Amino acid sequence: MATTLIVLAHPDKRSFNGAWAEATAAACAAAGDQVLWSDLYAQGFDPAERSTHYDWPSDLPFDPLKAQERAAADAALPDDVQAEIAKIRQADRVIFHFPLWWFAPPAMLKGWCERALAHGALHSVDQRFDKGQMRGKKVLFCVTTGSKASESAHNGKESDVTMLLWPLAYTLRYLGFDVVQPRCAHGVHGYHRGDRETALRNRLTGVLAAQHDVIARFDTLPLIPFNADDDFVEEGRLRSDRPSHSAFIRHNR
Repeated sequence: MATTLIVLAHPDKRSFNGAWAEATAAACAAAGDQVLWSDLYAQGFDPAERSTHYDWPSDLPFDPLKAQERAAADAALPDDVQAEIAKIRQADRVIFHFPLWWFAPPAMLKGWCERALAHGALHSVDQRFDKGQMRGKKVLFCVTTGSKASESAHNGKESDVTMLLWPLAYTLRYLGFDVVQPRCAHGVHGYHRGDRETALRNRLTGVLAAQHDVIARFDTLPLIPFNADDDFVEEGRLRSDRPSHSAFIRHNR
């Protein structure tokens, strides 16, 4: 039996993002998984890192990494962060459900990464990338966009959705996770009318129905490729004879 953590980053669970997350939970439960939840808005998670979360000297400029590291060493991380870390450690896979807003995940999810993926607890200077603590665990993004699929393609007006998601994927790669190619539902917004609204509802019903198969095939789903640690020289630049998997890490042209 596997353990799946579902992280929902939408302010209303009645949204399609919420329904998709529930479909994931039902599919995982049907497969015999233990299901854990982090419904970030519902639980009132504070996404803003700040000195008041810690016993930080008021006369020193706040250093988030040092504050997290000290608190982790002293078993004194904030309660909400400790709860998230415990779920992440327990999970065999983490499935994120969220919309893209302004070409990025919601600020709530970015803040969750900044606080819950605490330095000294889930990563360190010596435990990252190929040596990350989360090796052997997988992540999947289930994402909605307001733009059409054609607009979200590599040559689309709304820009390539895979590139918009790459920074979050690389954040989790930093911890050692394998990241599954994202699943996206496009054109999800409340301005459709008539036949377009009917077509959208029918399409989204299909997405929910397909989630059972997604979970059943989870271990065979293709991964986002990343460069290995030894693809880089000591100074951190990509070796000339190693492949570039993303425009974010590329050779000179």
